[in-house]
Amino acid sequence: MAEGMNALAKRFGIIAGKGRYPLELAHSARKAGVQWLGVLAFQGETSPAIEEQADAVEWVRVGQMQRMIDTFQRWSVAEAVMAGQITPGHLFRDVRPDWRMVKLMAGLKRRNAHTIFGAIAEDLAREGIRLVDSRRYMEETLATEGVMGRRKPTAEVVEDLRYGFEIAKEVSRLDIGQTVVVKNATVLAVEGFEGTDEAIRRGAALGRGRATVVKVSKPKHDARFDVPVVGLTTLEILKEGNIEALGLEAGLTIMLDRAEFLERADAMKLVVYGLGSGHV
Repeated sequence: MAEGMNALAKRFGIIAGKGRYPLELAHSARKAGVQWLGVLAFQGETSPAIEEQADAVEWVRVGQMQRMIDTFQRWSVAEAVMAGQITPGHLFRDVRPDWRMVKLMAGLKRRNAHTIFGAIAEDLAREGIRLVDSRRYMEETLATEGVMGRRKPTAEVVEDLRYGFEIAKEVSRLDIGQTVVVKNATVLAVEGFEGTDEAIRRGAALGRGRATVVKVSKPKHDARFDVPVVGLTTLEILKEGNIEALGLEAGLTIMLDRAEFLERADAMKLVVYGLGSGHV
């Protein structure tokens, strides 16, 4: 875990995408003692409930880079976290890039999540706004190594977890996706642009139940914007597909509503397993 990851910021910013992640981060930051919290929220993506947890909220559209910078500077925010995804389709629709974002994108030879978010982080840094580790204040939610729930994996499931981990790492290295679905050492689905949930549905349908899902981080990942996240919505998709086991990279995967997540996983007899140096 990065040194100083949980250092307390008096004034802290969140660049908030969709889902529970920004809400849980805001709660955890408050619990840790953050005194002032400002949120950049995206129209059509971020939950309006974020306004109940923040001291200030600025609603922007995807691509309004200068407005983001101006807002953080007006708030005197020097540290911020990216939390929550943007719906993939919205990256091609309803985007209104300003001159600064157009210039930033024009300077990229390759346009993928790593290069785009990396360029955004560098641009923010030039303006005195440091994008920090996305796990900041979220250490209690991270996946741990080994069995996390009550159900232990069979020998066959352990083999699929190991195999899935290897395949997912290689696929993520190629910048394709970070989730795979396997069964009996056969790859049923690889996450693409459609996202984790749809990849799970596809793999579950092909496997006709009892498959294994593995989610990892990219090799040499940038923890400022490349941290895998699962939550209760993910769990519903796993239940719907009658998935037998979920493998998560330990120390690098955020489990939203972790206690409830594991309680529900136990109820549905799902293996939840943390994969790491000693458990691969």
